[in-house]
Amino acid sequence: MYSLVRRFIKTGIAFLFIGLAIGGWMQVQRDVLHVWPDPYLKSAHIHALLVGFVMFLILGVALWLFPRPAADDPRYTPARIEAAYWMLTSATAARVVGEVGQAYGQSAWYQWLSLIGGFGQVLGLAVYFWSMWGRIRPTGSKIREARGERF
Repeated sequence: MYSLVRRFIKTGIAFLFIGLAIGGWMQVQRDVLHVWPDPYLKSAHIHALLVGFVMFLILGVALWLFPRPAADDPRYTPARIEAAYWMLTSATAARVVGEVGQAYGQSAWYQWLSLIGGFGQVLGLAVYFWSMWGRIRPTGSKIREARGERF
């Protein structure tokens, strides 16, 4: 497992604990303080867990397990995947901070941070999958299917 794969996975684990902390705080608010958690806080919790944890793990494992890029693949470069990583990391962090900020304050700055973070997530995922598209191809299964094997 090489360094960029480890970085995706470790970043995902960091977002997992951020999401768990937000979720724990929401549970304290609900069950101890008897205050229903703000919808922005729920959104921050969901983005930290689903994009920050789940998606980062999926992207890291896909980067690790998918076949190597073809020699003539113009889309895939490690630098492009690293750029996607930084876009996704900064955008997801901005989204979480913006959503938490909106739960506790009415600053337009938090709204813009959340909005820019959301668009950054879309852009980062688009760059990642555009770059990885050529690596989503048959390798051994194509040979087995040609022999008539069904699975």
